[in-house]
Amino acid sequence: MTLNRGRVRWQCRRALLELDLVFARFLERHFDRLTDDQLADLDDLLLVEDHDLWAMINGRKPVTDDRWKEMVELLRAK
Repeated sequence: MTLNRGRVRWQCRRALLELDLVFARFLERHFDRLTDDQLADLDDLLLVEDHDLWAMINGRKPVTDDRWKEMVELLRAK
């Protein structure tokens, strides 16, 4: 099954301003180069509630699924 990149990109729009800023940078720098597997991992990660996702990205909470570690590292990249 191939994921719809446009739908995943839209899901990157978040309610928290901090996440919106992180995802804007991520989309600009990394999104177009994601493999299908990475896109699937991102799609799964986007199901996480905003406050938990922000806590994982800023390091206050451990990444709860090993498949998400690569995506979280890309989101943290400056």
